[in-house]
Amino acid sequence: MSVIDADCHVIEADHTWAYLDAADEQFRPQPYQSPDEPDEAFWLIDGLRARRPFGTEARGTKSEKESGFADTTMATRTLGDIKARLAHMDQLGVDIQVLYPTIYLTQISQKPQTDLALAKSYNRWMADTWAQSEGRLRWVAVPPLLTMNAVPEQLRFAKENGAAGIFMRGFEGDRQATDSYFFPMYEAAQELDLAICFHAGCGNPAFVDLTEGDAYTRNKVPVISAFHSLLARDIPVKFPKLRFGFVEVAANWLPYIINDLQRRVERQGRVLTKNVLADNNLFVACQTNDDLPYIINAVGDDNLMIGSDYGHNDTSSELEALRLLKESGVLAEPTLAKIFDANPRRLYGI
Repeated sequence: MSVIDADCHVIEADHTWAYLDAADEQFRPQPYQSPDEPDEAFWLIDGLRARRPFGTEARGTKSEKESGFADTTMATRTLGDIKARLAHMDQLGVDIQVLYPTIYLTQISQKPQTDLALAKSYNRWMADTWAQSEGRLRWVAVPPLLTMNAVPEQLRFAKENGAAGIFMRGFEGDRQATDSYFFPMYEAAQELDLAICFHAGCGNPAFVDLTEGDAYTRNKVPVISAFHSLLARDIPVKFPKLRFGFVEVAANWLPYIINDLQRRVERQGRVLTKNVLADNNLFVACQTNDDLPYIINAVGDDNLMIGSDYGHNDTSSELEALRLLKESGVLAEPTLAKIFDANPRRLYGI
């Protein structure tokens, strides 16, 4: 059995933007130090201050020790030292990590040209990382969603260079995941055998402002909402070969949401199938503090995964989550084999 960590992160640094086209140099994020917050680091993007991704320094706080963040380094988090990252994976007993972005947990720019230029640089960086990692660092591509006609080319490049999925937030600009605007990307993803991966975060600036200081509502609710909306509007039926992942929102919500959906679709004259996740190609990343026997009793164990949130220090972060789940004795070995290997392998096409 291989061990696949289904949710890991990179912390973007100045070298993330080293892959910009020469013609796009004008869009390069510029380091900025704010007189109001002298201890914080920022970039200027489109002339606006953007906080650089957290987690660039370890301070040894209690939460950092509990999450395992203090056991990572700036070089491993930012992929400044890929060999060190791989060596740390060996220590953790992980064969493959699937990498998600950090700065893209919120919308990076509202200008299409900037969004496209930076997405291209990010994807090239990840492609180079994959090549240097001998295939052990798989990644989720960032689509330039403000320039939809450029998305297929980016996805083809990503597929050819180790990408395992496509990054989305539950709310994207002023659109939900069910908006037909995204259908061309869903079609391209289906053809390329790339999963659509909804990760904690929010791409709607108004919602981000509204929920300032409320991390759960801002980051988790959009993903759970996307799960509900996709099923309520039968999107998986429209794209029967497309796989969807829901990552870093735990899994205890699944029985409640499915129960709510059953009541709603009945009023539409529809019925949810017994195996909602499997029949709709939906995969959910769980956490060690989930009530896994309860969840598995409700939805089965064929579409669950687990991730460590490597590189972050928040309520979802647990560097040794996979080892701890195995040692807990909560789940039988066949179920662990699915969660650690078979299920993420199917979602990510590994």
